[in-house]
Amino acid sequence: MYWLFLLLSLGAMAVALRTTSMVLMAVSMLAALALLVAWIMGWYSARAGNSDTSGRGMIDPVELHRLREQAAARKAAGQSASATSMEPRDGN
Repeated sequence: MYWLFLLLSLGAMAVALRTTSMVLMAVSMLAALALLVAWIMGWYSARAGNSDTSGRGMIDPVELHRLREQAAARKAAGQSASATSMEPRDGN
């Protein structure tokens, strides 16, 4: 539907270029500008409306809890690994 605004804008621009009346040219140019802005807004809303807002990207609380536990376990394992590598070695 928003493509219709682009076609009407081009039509208004053609009228503005072909006419000899200054008033009709000014009105046609303003109409072309308004229709072009309407086309841009429609195009943007169509593009932004295609984003995933259905909730499929959301994490449920159980999955979030599991991920937090995994992160805490990795952090604890990383801290214990760095603590053991900081201990002085025997034999040197």
